[in-house]
Amino acid sequence: MESSNGHGPLPRVLAGPGGAAADVLAELPGADLTTLQLEVARRRAEKLRAPDVLRRYRADRFTSPAPLAFETLRQIEDTLLSATPPEFDRVQLSPVTPLGTHSAVAGLAQHRVVPTGRGTEVAADPTNGLALEAAIRRDGPDPVRLATVQRVVRAQRPPGPGFYAHFSLFAAVSAGRDRGGLAFERAHLVEHVRFLTAAVRAAGARSSGVELTTLDSQFAGFAADLQEALPDVPVSPDPDRPGGRDYYTGLCFTITADFGSGPAAVGDGGFTPWTARLLGNAKERLLISGIGVDRLATLRA
Repeated sequence: MESSNGHGPLPRVLAGPGGAAADVLAELPGADLTTLQLEVARRRAEKLRAPDVLRRYRADRFTSPAPLAFETLRQIEDTLLSATPPEFDRVQLSPVTPLGTHSAVAGLAQHRVVPTGRGTEVAADPTNGLALEAAIRRDGPDPVRLATVQRVVRAQRPPGPGFYAHFSLFAAVSAGRDRGGLAFERAHLVEHVRFLTAAVRAAGARSSGVELTTLDSQFAGFAADLQEALPDVPVSPDPDRPGGRDYYTGLCFTITADFGSGPAAVGDGGFTPWTARLLGNAKERLLISGIGVDRLATLRA
């Protein structure tokens, strides 16, 4: 990587007689770039031997197995899926999505995603794939509800202990048309928070709750409405939440769980404009949510 003072290998790699190499490659037609990338990969792989692969496997954080027990992760996955209302269709997503899914649709920085050599990128968040599928299924007045569990990969360094380069996420989305008066938003927020808080309790948490962050004054009354609809779920305002303000619109939330050491964040959700962008229709609405399977397993342990 290039250092802040401009030194390092990046200027040397990008410099060339035809201009910056990255500019030249970026302008290639998709099929030509794929052919080039596959040929480069073939040549690099041709130089490798089995011991080289084993050394990389040992050292590469992207390829090492999860440090958590398989049985524990699978049990939590099953618990979360079992707690999902029957109105949600379970979807087995592909491990890759079209190039640009996470940046062009969801606004995630591209450097956080692992690209492939075939015009795709490794899934970094299952809600992005569910949003694509929901957009395809949105052909009538009824809302589309989808859920899945997917192991994803993110390229940035994990923020600390208990976080990994690849991990499993339970995700759910509800997509539909604006009904006026924020009716879609109210109904589906209650639905998601109800089953998500119940799901983490079913996974072993002593208690669960939700923290709401209002991003638009139209949503100011949602906390009171949610508490009235779910009297057994602690609903707390979180006006100082630092993350997600560019990711979500209107309102976002954090799901918390207490496994004996106090409430900890285990899930996230909120409203996004993704299906509106995908379908070119400002009336489309999308609520996404997710629970970290590995996060639950770590806290429960």
